[in-house]
Amino acid sequence: MANAKAKKGTNPIAFIREVRQEGRKVTWTTWNETLVTSIMVFIMVALASTFFFLIDLGFSNLVKFILSLGGQS
Repeated sequence: MANAKAKKGTNPIAFIREVRQEGRKVTWTTWNETLVTSIMVFIMVALASTFFFLIDLGFSNLVKFILSLGGQS
């Protein structure tokens, strides 16, 4: 995109070379940062799962209670 007049269809070898150059510019996270972030994600998933399970259980019981008020036919 830097060169708007570049021809379509880049040479595959040149493409790979450019990808490697761009990959070197990336600031990669450390192993410790990756580990801490992954643990935080797992904790948040567990908390969200527990929260939605409890909400679902509560609504389920509420609906059963409301339907039981109608009585038996």
